[in-house]
Amino acid sequence: MILEKKPLKRVKELQELSREHHHGLLLCWKIRAGFSKNIAPERIKKYADWFYTEHLLPHFELEEEYVFPVLKEGHELVKKALIEHRRLRRLFSQKDHADKNLGLIEEELEAHIRFEERVLFPEIQKVATAEQLAKIAEVHKEGSFTENEQDVFWK
Repeated sequence: MILEKKPLKRVKELQELSREHHHGLLLCWKIRAGFSKNIAPERIKKYADWFYTEHLLPHFELEEEYVFPVLKEGHELVKKALIEHRRLRRLFSQKDHADKNLGLIEEELEAHIRFEERVLFPEIQKVATAEQLAKIAEVHKEGSFTENEQDVFWK
């Protein structure tokens, strides 16, 4: 018996966060592409640092302030997500061993995004009130992703 993976249905108030997750997965792909093309790790790290500052850090802050509190304080899924955010922050702040850290960032960011999309967000949208979802939508206006094209090493 083959089980079909159904697309994950996301409530409209969380869809923009899921789009941001897509861009995070693209960062992981770009890191892998850079490695496969033997790009200097410093070039890849420069792009990853830009992405972290411009996109990932604001995303983490919004989740931590408005999305995670939908679940009760101390909820195991939120604790896991916060631990992963802290770990990713530490990895991005490392200045030495760019190749090793980029490999860890790529692996851990992808796993983190998959966890949020497949486990955490479905749980949040199950219990969120209309008011909580409206607040998330209010503070997280739809944005458009602006790519940094100074060094498109992945092409």
